[in-house]
Amino acid sequence: MRQPHTHFKSAYIGIGSNLEDKRHNCLRAIGMIEQIPGCQLTGCSDWYLTKPVGVNGQGWYVNGVVSISTKVPPRDLLRRLLNIESDMGRVRTKRWEPRIIDLDILLYGREIIHEEDLTVPHPLMHLRKFVLVPLVQLAPDLIHPSLGVTMVELLGKIQENGEEVFSLED
Repeated sequence: MRQPHTHFKSAYIGIGSNLEDKRHNCLRAIGMIEQIPGCQLTGCSDWYLTKPVGVNGQGWYVNGVVSISTKVPPRDLLRRLLNIESDMGRVRTKRWEPRIIDLDILLYGREIIHEEDLTVPHPLMHLRKFVLVPLVQLAPDLIHPSLGVTMVELLGKIQENGEEVFSLED
């Protein structure tokens, strides 16, 4: 039987939107995350404009990462994030579609989770510049639990992959 989560853990959530007022959507989602009982926002990266990865014909994304301190168990946190997406109007019909909001658990403490609908660390985060650039801003020396290297080292490995990421804070 799993032990209840009674201690706060650090978690990192990727946030993105490529529909309507993208930055506003991301900020609205953060406000909703802050309302989750047992979650406290501890950091927010700058916002980045990023070209969609793996698809053509979509609008560019606004992406960022927030850090939270939470005692909400990972599966419950996922459920609450999916509820926020739904409450904001996201309808899941197919993979890689445009989205009003996308919320992904990137890291949850040092936990490694492989379940049917939840994988932590996020299985593609180490390959995605649009995740690593804002994550490095918050936690450059954080060690990836599965890969054993820092976030800044992971970013260095993909720095020249052609993925376009531009700061909106300049």
